[in-house]
Amino acid sequence: MRDTIDKIFFDYRGILAADESTGTIQKRLASVGMECTVETRHDYRKTLFSTSGISPFIGGVILFEETLKSPLTIEPLRAQNIALGIKVDKGAKDYGNGTLTEGLDGLADRLLEYRDLGATFAKWRGVIKPNDSEANVKANAAVMAVYAKRCQDAGIVPIVEPEVLMEGTHTIGKSYAMTSFAVGQLFKSLAEQSVDLEKVILKPNMVVSGYSSHVRASKDQVAEETLRCFKNNVPAAVPAIAFLSGGQQDGEAIENLEEMNKNYAPWVLSFSFGRTLQRGALHYWSESRLDSAQKWLAQRAAECSQAVGKTKEVSVVWDSGL
Repeated sequence: MRDTIDKIFFDYRGILAADESTGTIQKRLASVGMECTVETRHDYRKTLFSTSGISPFIGGVILFEETLKSPLTIEPLRAQNIALGIKVDKGAKDYGNGTLTEGLDGLADRLLEYRDLGATFAKWRGVIKPNDSEANVKANAAVMAVYAKRCQDAGIVPIVEPEVLMEGTHTIGKSYAMTSFAVGQLFKSLAEQSVDLEKVILKPNMVVSGYSSHVRASKDQVAEETLRCFKNNVPAAVPAIAFLSGGQQDGEAIENLEEMNKNYAPWVLSFSFGRTLQRGALHYWSESRLDSAQKWLAQRAAECSQAVGKTKEVSVVWDSGL
């Protein structure tokens, strides 16, 4: 499992999150006027995965089950020796005054099936709102820890994603408090399940102001508060933190990641971005400008990698007038 983690993050690489459920990708395709069918989903995903310039910057891709079970769709990833991941949770459902992510039923058998299909890492997302109760946060942490243990028992690296949503007008202080509590509870639960922390990837939100806040924290503040939060709650044994981009403005997550990497941290600080890596590519693909879509993705992947610490440049020229 450590080999998988090293492969994903070697040489400042990160993760492309392409694990949108059928419902989510339907919304994404609809946003650019495209119908959501098996064929269009395959065509869009294969366009991304066939981008020849991403392997120096993308070490792993998280897939939806439909995608992992489509050999033609993922063949380009295999050809580039990019690690295959799989989303295994079944989504967040109402629980108390918040939500609880489901998917433990049958998970052990599914993990073995996914492993046979080539998956070497998995992802489970917990959804937490800034005003969620302690009980909801603890319940999500407990379930996620069981998932992580199941993964390691199957020889699959678990990504644990306790995402604190940032929609709202709250301050960065509120974001810090809830993120700190959620991450702290998660690692207590992981310890209770005897999860090997050296074989875990943490995928958290950055500590930012609420997206609708009238006063947004600067990238310097985001870097300072995010690092303070994780240094207080994440054991140094964890090898990598791969941040999600959430609903940040285009390029904002990359700037924040770059600022964080100017400071010392005991873990690799990398990325596991979805929309930040796909937004422009989706636009060009919808216009059948496949070459532009791939050039956009390659350039954005390079920018993400450079934010982690890479100085390598790529010669990619594309029309940025979105």
